[in-house]
This record gives sequence, C-alpha cells and structure tokens, in this order.
Amino acid sequence: MAFQCDYSSIKQTTSSEHWSDRMPQGMDLEITNHPLTMKQVVNLVIAIDRLKGSQSEKVQSSEFRDEDLLNLLLENALEEQLVLELTEATPPRGFTAIEPSQQCMMRDTQKRSMVLVKEAMELHAIRLQGGTTDHEVNLNMSTYLDPTPSASAQPVALGIRGTKLYLSCTQKANRPTLSLEEVQNKDDLKSISKDSDMVRFLFYRNDIGVSASSLMSARYSGWYISTATEDNLPVDVCQQSETRYRSFTILQG
Repeated sequence: MAFQCDYSSIKQTTSSEHWSDRMPQGMDLEITNHPLTMKQVVNLVIAIDRLKGSQSEKVQSSEFRDEDLLNLLLENALEEQLVLELTEATPPRGFTAIEPSQQCMMRDTQKRSMVLVKEAMELHAIRLQGGTTDHEVNLNMSTYLDPTPSASAQPVALGIRGTKLYLSCTQKANRPTLSLEEVQNKDDLKSISKDSDMVRFLFYRNDIGVSASSLMSARYSGWYISTATEDNLPVDVCQQSETRYRSFTILQG
C-alpha cells in the first residue's frame, strides 16, 4: 500500500526510494506534486504516528491491510468532528440581537399605561380613559442571545417606537435609575459585549405565570423596572424590598 505526500521540502531534499526504505514492511511512500494544506499535513503526521504504534499491537503480519488504514482514517475523522462540535458549542462573548423585534405595549398590574412625558424625558404610569389611549407608548422589544443563558429569563432591549429613545439603567445619585436615552445608530445595539457600558440598555425579562413579566436590569442585578403606587409618577427601577409594582402585562402591538 502506498502513501502520497506532497510536502515540498521532502520532494526537494530526498527521493521516494530513500523514504521507502524507512517505511514499515508492506508499505511504501509516493511523493507527488499536489500542495497540501497545513491541516492535511497534520492529519498525515497523526496517521503515521498511529501506524507506528499499531504495527506491534494490531498488525501481526508484514502486510498492512486496507482495513487498517480505513480504521485509522475513521478514528481521525471522528476526533476532528468532536473538536469542531466543541468549538461551535462555545458560548458567545456578548449579547446578540435576534431579528425581528416585537412591537408591544406595557401595562402594570393596576392596568396603567406607559406615557411619554417629553418635557421631562420620562415615562409615567397613567390610567388612561377611553379615547386617550393614543397617548400610550408603543415599544419595540428586541430579544437577545445570552452569553450565559438562563432557563427563566430572556435579555431584551426596549425602544420607543417612532423615536430613537431606549430605556436604560444608569447610576444617578448613588443609585440605579431608569432613563431614556437617544441611540443615534441602532446597529450599535445588535451586538453588545457583556463587559460593555451598552449593557445598560438590556433587561432580563422573566415571565411570571401566564400574562405577567418582570424586567430586571442586566447591568444592576436585583433592580427592576417598576411603577409607583400613585398615578402619574415616573417609571423607575427598584429592589424587591420597595413598595412598588414590578410586574407588567406585555401586549403585542
């Protein structure tokens, strides 16, 4: 049985007859002129190394059979496939947006709607009467692949439809605060490194029961989007110990 090798340095420094004398009995080395990739060279080295070890254990005769070579090639292919699968299973280093975004509206457990107060650049929780629901904010909710996936929570970004405004969680007066920020280039939110300051735009959506969801800041763990017990006050973030409403019904728009 003959092995073919294209390695140029071998072709330039020696002949096939010289190398054939060093091959195990029953095998031969044939040098051709077809360039190998580095991957093929590595596979060839692995195969030859296994041949050396297998001669005394598996092949007792002077003839190296086709079945022996086939077994070696199959073993090498299986190992290569395993390496590729492990590489593909490596989790991403950041949050990656899933297209398309979902159009929705948010209402708290008191059935109050989110209304944009442009002068203050705030969202307020207001109980709207019939005929005034056109003031309710419509949101674009983008979901993300999580670098550390959780079975219970999904990362999301919340943008106000028809504007460049996005909800964010930032530090003000020594505590996290819910803000509205303009994002000039929305492509900046398609991929967010987990160590980036852009994480302030992400919230973990956790569905509670059939129709309620909580939204926890991805940057400040334990701080949730919430509404006050009184009407017409700003939407903010709070911890679980505070007396505020942290559950929302998310309605598809």
